[in-house]
Amino acid sequence: MLRRPFIDVPMSRLAVWSSRFGWFALAVAALSVVILRTGLLEIVPALVTFGTALVFAAVAGLLAFAAFVVIWRQGSLGLGRAVLGLVLGLLLLAYPGYLGYRAGQLPAITDVTTDTADPPAFAVLARLRPRGRSAYPGAQTATRQRTAYPDIEPLEYDIPAAVAYQATLSVVSKRGWHVVDARAPAQNRPGTIEAVARTLIMGFRDDVVVRVRALGRGSRVDVRSASRYGTLDFGTNARRVVRLLADIDEAVSSAPPELEKKPPPPRQPRQPRRR
Repeated sequence: MLRRPFIDVPMSRLAVWSSRFGWFALAVAALSVVILRTGLLEIVPALVTFGTALVFAAVAGLLAFAAFVVIWRQGSLGLGRAVLGLVLGLLLLAYPGYLGYRAGQLPAITDVTTDTADPPAFAVLARLRPRGRSAYPGAQTATRQRTAYPDIEPLEYDIPAAVAYQATLSVVSKRGWHVVDARAPAQNRPGTIEAVARTLIMGFRDDVVVRVRALGRGSRVDVRSASRYGTLDFGTNARRVVRLLADIDEAVSSAPPELEKKPPPPRQPRQPRRR
C-alpha cells in the first residue's frame, strides 16, 4: 500500500502577527476608555493611549494585507487569522474615521447655546472647567453656530417660570446627568440647572447649564452645552441641545395645568358649651 507523502504547510507568520496586533489594539483601546470613564489619569495620557491603539490597529491591517499576498502566492495557512486581524483593525479605525469625516462637515466650535448674545453662565461648573473655558468664546463662535445650526432657539411658554423650571429639572434628572447645582427661580433671579453629561463611547465630560427666567407672565428656557477640552465637538453639543429642548417641550406640553390655590375657608366661631 502506497503512502502519500505528508506535506507540512507552514502557517503564515504575517497572519499570526496580524491577529495578535488586532487583539492587542482592541485591549489598549478598551483600557483607554476605562481610564477616561473612571478618571484614573488626565485626559492627555488617556488620549495618547487611545492613539497608540489606533497605531496597532493600522499595523494589524497592513500585516493582514501582506499575509493575503503570501497566502495567495505560497499557499500558506492562516487566512482566518489574517481576516481576523483585518476586521479588528478596521473596527477600531472606523470610529475615528467617522469622526474625521464629521469634522470636515461641521464648524470648529465646542460651545453651543440658545442665546449667543447673553448665554447662560457656568457658576459651580466653572471650578471644574479648565482655565479660560468658562466664558463664552464670542462673536465668531456665535456666527459659526448660527450658520451651522440655525434652528437652535430658546423656548418660550405662557406658564410661570417655576412650572417650566420643574419640568426642565425632571427632564435633566431622567437623562442620568450628574446635576451639580439646581436653583429654582426666585424674585429677580432666574432658575438655573448645571449638570455634567458624558459622551456615549469615550465618556468625555461635557458641561450643560439651563436657565429658566420669567418673561412677563410666561417664561423662557435657554440651554448651553460646552465641551471641557478640544477644539472640535463633532456636533455633539448641538445634538444634545436640540434633544434636550425637544424633551423639555414635550414635558411642558404634557404636564397637567397648574391648579389655582384656593384660599382656605374661614373658620367658624366655636359655640360655647352649655353647662
